[in-house]
Amino acid sequence: MSHTLIDERDSGWRANLNLVIERRAARAVITHRSHCGPLRVQRPFYPEGDELCHVYMLHPPGGVVGGDELLIELEMKAGASALFTTPAAGKFYRSGGPGARQTQNLRVAANAVLEWLPQETIIYDGARAELGTRVELAHGARFIGWEILCLGRPGSGEVFRHGGVRQRLELWREGRPLYIERARYEENSAVLTASWGLAGCSVSGTLLCVADAGEYIDQLRETVLPAAGLFSVTQLDGVIVCRYLGDHAEEARWCFETAWSVLRPAYLQRPVCTPRIWAT
Repeated sequence: MSHTLIDERDSGWRANLNLVIERRAARAVITHRSHCGPLRVQRPFYPEGDELCHVYMLHPPGGVVGGDELLIELEMKAGASALFTTPAAGKFYRSGGPGARQTQNLRVAANAVLEWLPQETIIYDGARAELGTRVELAHGARFIGWEILCLGRPGSGEVFRHGGVRQRLELWREGRPLYIERARYEENSAVLTASWGLAGCSVSGTLLCVADAGEYIDQLRETVLPAAGLFSVTQLDGVIVCRYLGDHAEEARWCFETAWSVLRPAYLQRPVCTPRIWAT
């Protein structure tokens, strides 16, 4: 596995989490687990039986400050199945200078299945953050995952007016790009308010499902009907893309959880099994 080189002269916490999940007989198990700094996983849970494990990723400090760097490396071996989520929203706090970074590299081998379903990431006013997720799929690998980004905390009266965020989301299969999205949100940038950008909304999100199945599109559009925000579904070449834009993280989560409840039985042939941590 690759590792980010860390400059010890920089301030802030550096945290690495490295995981390998394999299928041993009929059971999905974590065969390698190493960490440095404040990143952990709980023991895997098996609410659906031995074949698929649920894993909760923990960041004990509860938030990321300027100078912090988080690196998550996950490798799904051939035939393994896992669902990853988080117990709470990620938080990037105001910074007086240095930026913070979170990088996630997810590799899914042949016939393996990864469901990557973290809770939202909240960017406080004044934060400077760089977020990057790269998913690499082998032939026959299956993936459903989402990312939800909240700029500011409008519920607390905090609007994102200062700082900046760079976001990167990449999905590859056998060295071929399936989906690449890059976003840059800076203070006073037109993208925050323009109709071609966020249109003044504070919450945006993307769900990706690697499936070339147009028959799901109409069902998703008929089922996922947010009360206030916007939800869209697009079929690209081998990828279903669901998007949310609005002002409510709870609504974004509801939209994506509802879309997942449609896609999971059809695409993975598994009934919906909501992670227990979502109810706490």
